[in-house]
Amino acid sequence: MTGPGWGYRRGMPLTRSLDDATVVITGASSGIGTATAYALARRGADVVLAAHTEAVLRQVAARCRRLGGRALVVPTDVTDPEAVERLAARAVAEFGRIDAWINNATVSAVGLFDEIPATEFRRVVEVNLLGTVYGTKAALRWLDAAGGGVLVNNASVLAEVAMPYQSAYNAARHGIRGLNDTVRQELRVTGRNHISLCTVLPAAVDTPFFRRAANRTGRELAPPPPVHPPEVVAETIVRLLRRPRREAYAGGRARLLGLQWRLAPALVERVAGWFTARTRFGPGVRLDTAGNLLPPDATAGPAGGWPGRHRQLVRLTAFGLAAAGTAVGTAAALSRRSRAGR
Repeated sequence: MTGPGWGYRRGMPLTRSLDDATVVITGASSGIGTATAYALARRGADVVLAAHTEAVLRQVAARCRRLGGRALVVPTDVTDPEAVERLAARAVAEFGRIDAWINNATVSAVGLFDEIPATEFRRVVEVNLLGTVYGTKAALRWLDAAGGGVLVNNASVLAEVAMPYQSAYNAARHGIRGLNDTVRQELRVTGRNHISLCTVLPAAVDTPFFRRAANRTGRELAPPPPVHPPEVVAETIVRLLRRPRREAYAGGRARLLGLQWRLAPALVERVAGWFTARTRFGPGVRLDTAGNLLPPDATAGPAGGWPGRHRQLVRLTAFGLAAAGTAVGTAAALSRRSRAGR
């Protein structure tokens, strides 16, 4: 049995220390992207901040400078491959090279698969999957030119596990994981071992993501608890830059979900579906909305305003451990049944 990072030789780290590194971050205007920019700025890195809204990016950049890093703002539509190439060129023109690239831009449309408009489904795939494709293409060329570096693609634990009401998001995240696995193989067989490609797998995170998602449920949305602060993911990404690995979970819930899914996927699919359907919605009614899909918008700052759901971690971890125990028992029983039938 394998999991993120197990049985995998660690990749090449940054060729420079963080206080001498240039890092490009997409989706930098809020949430995980903002938290990661601040974490890197505290360590003296040069950060190149990319997202749609320039005014919001400038607020993030100002905070990065106060924390001790240099910051460059490059408004970018990640669904436009030429715009992503211009982002890379601006970073190199300003700082001389790119040492690391973090593809983090993400949007979502929440609702039943057959009730999400095709235009919204396509937009989620364009931003989340194709945005990562274009960022990866641009990053590889410049990381190679710099003599090596680290590429981190945020795939979410929903690249491994599936949850209801998130069909477009799940599909795009699974696509990112498959893309990463393939490109990582190609880097190895073509001798480009000086470039490390890492996949980060967070679970629910306290960001503006849930309030800004397109919503076709008719109900108020809330993240399924427990919810980790975005700084947990940011610190995981910083560790990957220093000590790259194939995949890394961010937060205990993500790790537990991944383990359960590998042990008994059919059982956990049923339990996770039941659990998510009962915790994903708040008490209020909400009119259908396209959220930040069309047109995109942003709010500066990492947090999304769900601190109360952090406190549910202990109770729900106990629930998860019970489910994991059930999964282990089921797997063992199936194994015994298989052996008895031989």
